[in-house]
Parts: sequence; C-alpha cells; structure tokens
Amino acid sequence: MFAIHMENGFSCIQVFFFRAGQNWGNRAYFPRHERDVGAAEVLEAFVAQFYDDKPSPELILLSEEIEGAALVADALSVRAGSRIEVRTPQRGEKKEVVARAVQNAREALVRRMAESANQSRLLQALADAFDLAAPPERVEVYDNSHIMGTNAVGAMIVAGADGFTKGQYRKWTIKEATPGDDFGMMREVLRRRFRRLVRAQGDSAAGAEDGAEGPAVRGPDAGGTDFERDEVPWPDLVVIDGGAGQLSVALEVLAEMGLTPRDVPIVSIAKGVDRDAGRETFHMPGRPPFRLERNDPVLFFLQRLRDEAHRFAIGAHRARRAAEMVRNPLDEIEGIGPTRKRALLSRFGSAKGVARAALADLEQTPGINAELARRIHDHFRPA
Repeated sequence: MFAIHMENGFSCIQVFFFRAGQNWGNRAYFPRHERDVGAAEVLEAFVAQFYDDKPSPELILLSEEIEGAALVADALSVRAGSRIEVRTPQRGEKKEVVARAVQNAREALVRRMAESANQSRLLQALADAFDLAAPPERVEVYDNSHIMGTNAVGAMIVAGADGFTKGQYRKWTIKEATPGDDFGMMREVLRRRFRRLVRAQGDSAAGAEDGAEGPAVRGPDAGGTDFERDEVPWPDLVVIDGGAGQLSVALEVLAEMGLTPRDVPIVSIAKGVDRDAGRETFHMPGRPPFRLERNDPVLFFLQRLRDEAHRFAIGAHRARRAAEMVRNPLDEIEGIGPTRKRALLSRFGSAKGVARAALADLEQTPGINAELARRIHDHFRPA
C-alpha cells in the first residue's frame, strides 16, 4: 500500500507491507520532484520504480487515483508472471486503512520538514563560522584508516540539507602512499578525488578514474536523493580530519589542480588536547587557528561529521583487513581460478598441503597440467 501527502512542494510516501493479511511494517520515503508536480504524478512515478528490484504483491492499494494505473498493473503482471491489481479504494475497510496511512505520511513529512529546518539553520551557522558565501549544500569530510600502514583506506562522507547522504559515500584503497604516511595518504585521496572533479568540468563523460568504491543509489531513496555513479558533484565545503599539516597537503593538491580555497573552501579539524572533544582547533587558509565555544551547535555538528567519517573509514579498513585475512595463497598464482583451486584443496586439504606437495602429486590433480604444476611448485619454493 502506498499513501502520499504533499505540503509546500515536498512529499512523503508511506509504504506499508502486508502479507497474508498481516502488517509487516512500513517505511517513509521522501522523493524529490518539481514543486508544481501533483500528488498522483509523483505517486505513479514512485510505484513504477519501486518494484524494479523486488517482487510485487497481487494487490497494490494507492491513496490517489493515478492515470496510468492499468499500464502499471500490466507491466507488473508481465514481470511477475501473474495478475497484479492496482486500485484506489473508495469505501470500506481498505479505504480506512489507506486514510490512516495518509495520516502517517502527513506526520512523517512534518517531522522531516522540522528536521530540515534545523539542518538549514545549522548549515547557515556553519557558513557564518567559516565565512562562507552561502550555506553549503554539500559538505565532504575526509579521513584515513590503517594499522601500522597496512590495509590503508581513505574515506569520504557527504552531508547536506537532508543530513548524511550515505549513497554518496566513497572509499579509496591507498595504492601509492608510503605505509604509515598519513600526509601521503591524504594527498593521494584528495588528488584522486579532485582530479576527477576537474576533468569532469571539461568532460561530462569522465570515467571513474579516481578509483573510488561506492554504491550507486537508484530509484526511490529514503534520503530523497538519486546519485548515479558517473555524476561528479562539486563540494561547497571540504572538511579534513587533521591539523595544519593536513591542511597544507590539501592546499598543495588544490594548487596542482589549478584551484584555490576560493574555489573549494576547506577546513581541517585538529583534535583537542588529550583528544578532548570540545577543544578542537580549526585551521583555514588566511585565518589564524581558532576554536568554537564548547556549547556551540556548529561544533557539535562538526563533531558528528568527523565521527561519521571516522566510523566509515574504520569500517572500510576492517572490511579490507578481513578480506585480506581470508585470502588464499593460491589466489596469487597465475592460472589458478576457482575450479582449479577447489581441485587442489580437495586433493591436498589446504593451501599448506598444496605447498608441501611434490611435483608429481601436483601433476596428478585434475585440471593441473605439467606447466601449471611446475608453476605452483616453484611458487612455494622460491629460489
């Protein structure tokens, strides 16, 4: 069941899930659209996209009559291989249930608009604190994570008027920087990010040359944003976890790209004495280091951004480390794919068993010819 409420050019669509007559829960979505679009048009587009990647129920109830109800039903029926019905109930119990869902949508939209207003005030205060020309619509926050230089990753989170935009988070595997060189890692991440931004200005078809990893979010999104993988949005403010040294690195990268802090406002956050939250020092080009009052909402907001970037970077690092831990030495040998690896492990029990195997035994393994057996044998017995 889909119920929509619109107010001041914004929409909330409540989706309720029923199976076998039982309510399996609901979720609120806030799709973006032009302010003059009607509720039925928004609802029709939403429903058409909603079942792109999930099975549809036999009956779909709507709070608004949509013009293309028959077409939507036919398309879903073809995909499901069975008859799907799309209806807007006019009376009875189903109409009452839809009416309650509309009320839920109304309440959710009111809460969302209140949160957005608070967020807008925070962004305005942020602009005032950092002398920005306007409240930033897109704030990018960067952090790195590693243990003794191993499995190093760089991470970027994004925030704006709608809060955290997780579909636009990015992570980079550090490839060039010396292990443990925090400045070098930050330089590499920013180079890869801003190189792509600059190239995309002159070439809208620029590919993902920054090597960033991150999900593409398509269709209806609870955060209200659609982000295609090949889009390259420009930040209104860049925040870096670090002190004056990290800021100098960032400014060097901007200069390499022909950019200035006027093109990309940038600030670094140095942890307080004894890493005490509330005593952070901020560094910006053209300004002496400064602090914000401990009870300043802008400080709390920036701490949340920094902590979210740190959480995301740590998560990316742990995932990479876990993958490294389960990596099999056989994966390093050219010509060993999943099938041959299974054959070797089935015959010898483990990678250690393969390493200890005699050349003749390797040659007797299904799928392993003499040349490949010699390569495996030599891999574990380097000269």
